[in-house]
Amino acid sequence: MAHGPGGGSEQQPVVPADDPRGRDPSGLQAQMSPVASDNAAAPEPRAVVPGGVGAVSEREVHDQVAARLRLDAGRVEAFMADLWAEYLGTPNDELITYVRSLRSRCRLGILSNSFVGARERETAAYRFDELVEEIVYSHEIGICKPDERAFRMTCARLDVRPEDCLFIDDAAANVAAAQKVGMRAHVFRDNAAAVARIAAHLNGAAPSR
Repeated sequence: MAHGPGGGSEQQPVVPADDPRGRDPSGLQAQMSPVASDNAAAPEPRAVVPGGVGAVSEREVHDQVAARLRLDAGRVEAFMADLWAEYLGTPNDELITYVRSLRSRCRLGILSNSFVGARERETAAYRFDELVEEIVYSHEIGICKPDERAFRMTCARLDVRPEDCLFIDDAAANVAAAQKVGMRAHVFRDNAAAVARIAAHLNGAAPSR
């Protein structure tokens, strides 16, 4: 999140990693990355990391899961449902409530390392589109954090300057990348520290980078 001279702000409410949920947003990609295995008796339950940058469709993901795990259609659906349940996790209600209270004070956005199909599922489960102004998904822009272009694109979509933004993420590499493009940044550890950092930012305190 950021609060600039004109009230402009980009915040990424993150728990943990890039949105207000209690899960690892890279989990689906980690479990579905391409694996070439010679062990036909025990193929690994992973299929496509390109889903994280939109290089494959959901149908192609399902087809690869079916082929690599030798599953019929029903079992593929069950397998994918389990992965999506893990991906979606549980909401951090305390942080979501706090972020909602900021809507009149600053610009808000989410930058997410995601997976093809995430927008539809997250909208249905959490209505993040009603929480922030912009949600930038890696599978839609073809770029993942910590690529600096992802941060610049998020600022552009929010029409804010990087130096006016506070970015929050639980991955140190992502925080470092945000700082390299000029954003103020905070490594998420718990709600209390994140809220305190946001409040300091909005109150114009000197940045703690």
